[in-house]
Amino acid sequence: MTAVAACRGGSRAAKDHHVAPIAKLTLAAGAEPYPGYCLTNFLGRGGWGEVWRASTPGGGAAALKFLTSDSRLATTQEARALQAIRQLEHPHLMPLENIWSCPGYLVIVMELADGNLLDLLDIYGAELHAPLPQDHLCFYLQQAAAAIDFLNKRQHLVNGQRVAFRHCDVKPSNLLLMGNSVKLADFSLAVQTTAPMGQSRRAGTPAYAAPEVFQGWLSDRTDQYSLAASYFHLRTGEIPFAQGPATFDPKHVRPLPDLTPFTRSERNVLARAFAPVPQDRWPSCREFMEQLTRCLTSASKAG
Repeated sequence: MTAVAACRGGSRAAKDHHVAPIAKLTLAAGAEPYPGYCLTNFLGRGGWGEVWRASTPGGGAAALKFLTSDSRLATTQEARALQAIRQLEHPHLMPLENIWSCPGYLVIVMELADGNLLDLLDIYGAELHAPLPQDHLCFYLQQAAAAIDFLNKRQHLVNGQRVAFRHCDVKPSNLLLMGNSVKLADFSLAVQTTAPMGQSRRAGTPAYAAPEVFQGWLSDRTDQYSLAASYFHLRTGEIPFAQGPATFDPKHVRPLPDLTPFTRSERNVLARAFAPVPQDRWPSCREFMEQLTRCLTSASKAG
């Protein structure tokens, strides 16, 4: 099976840029978007697509993410970008097993996860009436930090050039649980770059996005800001910028988050990760999480 294949019912890409919108495949239980893959149940929906559980030709199960694609040209471009990500290997990156084009969608095939950190927050809330404990949260987000730093370092060879990748949508629902391991997933908005700072489209999830994203910029520390927002949410049960705009309004000025729910040592670490200027944040996500873990150790000794 090729890495990028046309699903049954699709057609060849147009030869020029004037392409008509594609009539989307109907996503429903029982649909077969590719021979041998049958959708069994709906798993979730995000701003950029739907995720379904599907049976596989070998009798197993997989997760299929359907990204909306309005034209064959756009599908080809998105597939090429994801193909670059697909070549990367890291223990805390979710591997992309396959990429297809389907009528109206780009389909990403992934291993079926046990859930994500947002699901885990819901479980803690329902059973213990509390958010994630700090030690559990640091354990999981240290793994996520390693994956983010791996992506953001300019070390990946693509078409003979060393590049870095900005994930651009780090949030709890994109941190998947595989047993005791966390894997960073959903690379549909990832940006390939050779510069530590550069202009980019305004995209992602506004509630977790760094201030520079609203201005159309990305840096090598933009994902760190989103990781800090994820820590805030999972540690307190509250989204730090829940009252912010639902879209990327360039006139919006991101306020500093209220860090009073945290210990003093946590506040000092988080304040740097939430710095409005990217260069004022921690040098890496790993160092950011190491500092938060030290706060946990210090609190334990003080107790």
